[in-house]
Amino acid sequence: MASSTGLKPAILIISDTASVNPESDKTGPALTEIFASAQHSNTWASPIVKIVSDDCNQIQSALKEWADDQNDYINLIVTSGGTGFAVRDGTPEAVSPLIHRHAPGLVHGMIAASLKVTPFAMMARPVAGVRNKTLILTLPGSPKGAKENLEAVISLLPHACIQAAGADSRTIHAKGVKKLEEDAGLTSTNNQTNIKGDDQNTGHSHHHHHHHHHNHLGHTVPKAHTSPSDRPQSNDPNAGPTRRYRSSPYPMLSVEEALRIIVQETPEPTVVEAPITIDLVGSVLAEDVYAGEAVPAYRASIVDGYAVIVPTEETQGPRSKGIFPVASVSHAQATSMPPPLEHGTIARITTGAPLPPNANAVVMVEDTILASTTPDGKEEATVEILTDDIKPGENVREAGSDVSRGSKILSKGDLISAVGGEIGLLASTGTRNVKVFKKPIIGVMSTGDELVSHDDPTPLHGGQIRDSNRPSLLSCLRSWGFDAVDLGIARDTPAGEIERGLRDALRGLTPAQPTAVDIVITTGGVSMGELDLLKPTIERALGGTIHFGRVSMKPGKPATFATVPYKSSVSSTTQQEREKRLIFSLPGNPASALVTLNLFVLPSLHKLMGLASNDRQQQHQHNATTGLGLPLISARLTHSIPLDPKRTEYHRAVVTASRSDGLLYATSTGIAGVGQRSSRVGSLANSNALLVLHPGKGVIKENQSVEALLMGSLVATD
Repeated sequence: MASSTGLKPAILIISDTASVNPESDKTGPALTEIFASAQHSNTWASPIVKIVSDDCNQIQSALKEWADDQNDYINLIVTSGGTGFAVRDGTPEAVSPLIHRHAPGLVHGMIAASLKVTPFAMMARPVAGVRNKTLILTLPGSPKGAKENLEAVISLLPHACIQAAGADSRTIHAKGVKKLEEDAGLTSTNNQTNIKGDDQNTGHSHHHHHHHHHNHLGHTVPKAHTSPSDRPQSNDPNAGPTRRYRSSPYPMLSVEEALRIIVQETPEPTVVEAPITIDLVGSVLAEDVYAGEAVPAYRASIVDGYAVIVPTEETQGPRSKGIFPVASVSHAQATSMPPPLEHGTIARITTGAPLPPNANAVVMVEDTILASTTPDGKEEATVEILTDDIKPGENVREAGSDVSRGSKILSKGDLISAVGGEIGLLASTGTRNVKVFKKPIIGVMSTGDELVSHDDPTPLHGGQIRDSNRPSLLSCLRSWGFDAVDLGIARDTPAGEIERGLRDALRGLTPAQPTAVDIVITTGGVSMGELDLLKPTIERALGGTIHFGRVSMKPGKPATFATVPYKSSVSSTTQQEREKRLIFSLPGNPASALVTLNLFVLPSLHKLMGLASNDRQQQHQHNATTGLGLPLISARLTHSIPLDPKRTEYHRAVVTASRSDGLLYATSTGIAGVGQRSSRVGSLANSNALLVLHPGKGVIKENQSVEALLMGSLVATD
């Protein structure tokens, strides 16, 4: 039965994860968008969307509910998920018994369309057919795969649904197949035209957008002379130059939007227990820490001198001034307490040494003179105290006066710095282990056939260039205190070298990379060349989600952020939920790669290491929404800088602190005539800051104040 606004579709999302957290579902909105498009909205009503777990009973119950009500049935049900070979992938087995009449032609059409994208389409197990008057199709679980399968057949589905609902087939076919094709927008003429257009539209330029260094000083900014509406769009950027996108299909996001997505998609940090060693430096505490021991653990002297018993208001005894026998010696390195002090005697004591029992003050050695020695002349026998002004408690550090036992010494979210104060405090109070947030492990991979390792002694030839990005990024990550793994160079080959490299990094099963990484950073392969394969590989081969593929910034516009599902290798008796692993695909140009590393990767690392829980850390960071990333300061320009009219520029600069007026000054690292184009790795060689230059007309003039993201230490100048 069709509604007053069109045929009634329903979408059944089959996912253990989405059934628990519906907000994680991306496929439902993607399929809904197809039904709501201008091309199909007149035919289809707004779809019903329901989410169930990978459970046969739940799947069948939902299908029966929609298909078995003869008075209010759904015309089309599309399911998404559970069509692969994983243990929990049971959608075909749940759906097949419910089908009254199978539709193998629709199955063939979906697989044929997917095979044009990837040979892994052969691994799909779709089902299609009619139950009562309802057409049912099973689609893949990934948003991209589900969209491709539905788009391959959706123009034919109204005809199938109308017939399944009981329409007169003779009347429908009265004007022949050509009329049906025209009604569906699939005329033979149109198909031939489209095919011809694809075959002839082969002109392209294979610019892989890696770091190509030019010797000329002038640099013309690339500019397209056509609008997107003038360029034919393809739905398959991985199908070769005749069918790839002519402009990016990804919407242009602002930097703020991109940062929000990154922090939102970055998982919460993992808590681990660690011993108190210097390896803790750079870690963030995951719990409040309380002192197990008092500091000091005993009453101790804060000077070299003599422990004495000073009379108090409650006690009687000799005054401190006079000549007294030296009864004992108390050293700071003593392994046991000195004997109790008797009235009328004193004990020599060193700084930090425990006071003898009964002693209540220490006289500085400067307030005494030697009165007599032992017969052998080696030790003090008697000492004269020259003052009578010693008060009880003078020159004494009471037990627990620095840290009392059981008091809170550090808070959750505190960073254990390299300065040493936190480690020293933990060690002094007898703390043996603490819970901290696990620091993520990051893998760095360069992509591109033209790349040669920077230390390869072979002279370059042809279009080869040295891979400078990987050592630069690894160096930066390790300077931040993270474990960074070198994943080498992956070639741009359709045979799947990039896919293998990514899978090996995420699994951590190879001898060269035994440990799985939490984040993969790649450089290159994110622009519009036919061999820019990273985005298609992430979406199609890994089943990942591209959260953004373009950012309105300069440099770094093609920066890409994605998540991929990941099943831990840790054995479990229960069905494992898929976790998320992060992939940052940075541009290949050197300045773009390092700028986007600082701007986008660092906030994610900060969240993963637990800094999001540190309020003090957040107060001075760039990202006002999340409080993570580089610290933000203000500096005065030493010269004018032109503004970009459309994009925010992150201009490489040196910020110095003036000794004369105490102000901060910023100077560009650009060279006259060359500026700061993204291929100029030299623009970052001496810089310690990124100036945040918002879009505008004209220039920011000398001595004006600008925002700056501080990447390194400040330099002092006269």
